[in-house]
Amino acid sequence: MGDLAADTDLVETAPGTYQRTLSDHWEIWGPNGGYVAGVALRAAQLHSGRARPANATVHFLGVANFDDPVTVTAHTQRHARQATSTRVEIAQGDRAILTAMIWAVDADLGGLAHDDAPMPDVPAWSDLPTLAERLAAEGVEGGSPYRFWDNFEQRPPSWIIDWESRQPSRPLYQNWMRYLDGGAANDPWDQAARLLLLVDLGAWPSIGRRHLDSNDWIAPSIDVSCEFHRPGTADEWFLLQAESPHAGDGLIASHQRVWNDRGELLASGISHLLCRRIG
Repeated sequence: MGDLAADTDLVETAPGTYQRTLSDHWEIWGPNGGYVAGVALRAAQLHSGRARPANATVHFLGVANFDDPVTVTAHTQRHARQATSTRVEIAQGDRAILTAMIWAVDADLGGLAHDDAPMPDVPAWSDLPTLAERLAAEGVEGGSPYRFWDNFEQRPPSWIIDWESRQPSRPLYQNWMRYLDGGAANDPWDQAARLLLLVDLGAWPSIGRRHLDSNDWIAPSIDVSCEFHRPGTADEWFLLQAESPHAGDGLIASHQRVWNDRGELLASGISHLLCRRIG
């Protein structure tokens, strides 16, 4: 099991330049894109010195490995009185892995306020069995072959018995999720890394509900953009909702939102997946 805060820590090798070896606790088709995006967030935190991120827009350019260190570089694009825009690039050797644009802001900015994004009407996580309990009830042994999923406790609000015999349905994914790396996040940047990973994660699981042949395809994320609405550092349980409004011509669109268990919207985002047949 990984620790996202520790697994995104960076060593500064020169001003604005950092290194680390990626942790294989976040392995799924190679290093999970949301995890690598969290490494970019950490660089923006160190470089900007701001209290919390407001937005991260990420382009995934290549798949890294777990053997060689990555080099992370951060450049200030704009430094204003209350906000800083930072461009972060991650490379492994001469291969580009990721580029990101991240706005960070000061704390307690005030301003207009409203909250008009009610949480879906789903059971509370405390009233639901875990994913492991649901699988055990169906006589399914073992878990995912990817270590990535060992980092979470999952309590899906709905469940399809006999997945292989399912009927096509709305491409909607909802799941209560909790990181198993030691309680609430330490600061807003650590929490933002958790939220960004979830926003990136949500796109593909919704597709299997609509497309019965989804196992014949692979669809890596080519981009994700996430808005962080509130720090939420006391929150441990997250309701992730992802829905795909359109798929076609090799692209899958996905919209994601993340609430805490008090019904407050913490983050929202969009992403694109590039779909291609396996084999």
